[in-house]
Amino acid sequence: MLAFDTIADAIQAIRSKTISSTQLVRYALAQIDKLDPAIKAFNSVYPDQSLARAKEVDAGRITGPLAGVPIALKDNICTTFGTTTCSSKILANFRSPYAATVAKKLEAAGAIILGKTNLDEFARGSSTENSAFGPTRNPWDTARVPGGSSGGSAAALAAGMCCASIGSDTGGSIRQPASLCGLVGLKPTYGRVSRYGLVAYASSLDQIGPLAWTVADAATLLNVIAGHDPNDSTSVPHPRPDYLAHLHQPIKGLRLGIAKEYQLASGIDPQVKTAVAAAIKTYQALGAQLVDVSLPHTEYGIAAYYIIAPCEASSNLARYDGVHFGHRTKEPVRDIIELFSKSRAEGFGEEVQRRIMIGTYALSSGYYDAYYLRALKVRTLIRRDFDNAFTHCHAILCPTSPVPAFAVGEKSADPLQMYLVDVFTVTANIAAIPGISLPCGFTAAPKPLPIGLQLLGPAFTEQKLLRIAQMYESATPWHNHRPPLA
Repeated sequence: MLAFDTIADAIQAIRSKTISSTQLVRYALAQIDKLDPAIKAFNSVYPDQSLARAKEVDAGRITGPLAGVPIALKDNICTTFGTTTCSSKILANFRSPYAATVAKKLEAAGAIILGKTNLDEFARGSSTENSAFGPTRNPWDTARVPGGSSGGSAAALAAGMCCASIGSDTGGSIRQPASLCGLVGLKPTYGRVSRYGLVAYASSLDQIGPLAWTVADAATLLNVIAGHDPNDSTSVPHPRPDYLAHLHQPIKGLRLGIAKEYQLASGIDPQVKTAVAAAIKTYQALGAQLVDVSLPHTEYGIAAYYIIAPCEASSNLARYDGVHFGHRTKEPVRDIIELFSKSRAEGFGEEVQRRIMIGTYALSSGYYDAYYLRALKVRTLIRRDFDNAFTHCHAILCPTSPVPAFAVGEKSADPLQMYLVDVFTVTANIAAIPGISLPCGFTAAPKPLPIGLQLLGPAFTEQKLLRIAQMYESATPWHNHRPPLA
């Protein structure tokens, strides 16, 4: 059972000396060697460094709440070792001169970073098919996608290549892969976890968070990575509670909001509807009261997101020009403009180019007010919708993804259909609130696919959100299911 150890299991085994950290890391590396050629979860792996660090744990020279636990890191989070590529040709050989705050906190807690995981290029995608290094496959069915953009982080964990992983979430990029891979995925409140060292996609939306097998594991990771960081101007100096404290204590008088706009959303797979309806009944059996709430501007969420995010992406990606750093064309050029143009055309993939063009157009003279400014006004309305709804309930319940894992290539030719996969997740980023996805069932045989349930809460209520999620997890078996790997 080493392949699927939770963080809690791994820590207990290491501390009781049932297994050494070195053995655990060797097993994880063997799983990567065996399974990753088919799944392609990792962009880079650090076996020598990981084993050396595991030996230090076993010798008692490295300690901490995550001592000896092998973890995977999304390849848009900077480390001073290895490359940080963002799964893009333009950064294929980039080595960061500094480490992200999250990476430093994980190592200070004793975690062992096995490697960097694949993602949609610069986190722009919902399937991990847009990587310059090839698509990642879903361990439940390798003909299907793992979700995105943190698909590599989700697939690595689901395949038993690590005990937990770290992703980033700009419009659902932690929660949606968690849903499609049968995991727990948490997007913290914007400002709760430092973004210092996270390569920016959309700076007002990005947030780093954990992927894990259980709610308790997610809480353990959040305990380590959350907290104020003076290096990040968007980091909020809000007190960080102990997310494990009272985790198994149910919320008395729990009120769960059911938004009519989510119930009326089109394109929801019938099996997703059935699984989420069953989850609602489970909560009712646990004593929860259902409350009807309204989020009237939900229908504009996707449109607002795909203006705000590309506009910020257009600005953030301007630095990759073939001069400062990153890929530089080897073709002859006549002037600096042609150097920029050729370097960027060679270095950026199709989806990244599409979003740069959308953002640049929306920010251009004569269109700023019509698109970007209007999208920001919609953002305010969406945030107010959530504020109003949370006066009536502790959390809002809905599907994470309208569909289970879809086939590789199924939506690639239709960007709009791909964007609509994020219909239930983007508004949490727009409103800067926390959200968590947890497994709530499976589709029918012959190849059952995971289905995810999403809980959304007010800003900085991760502790309460985790307790609500734990109530459901304790009453259901879904978190114990694993992919049928050879």
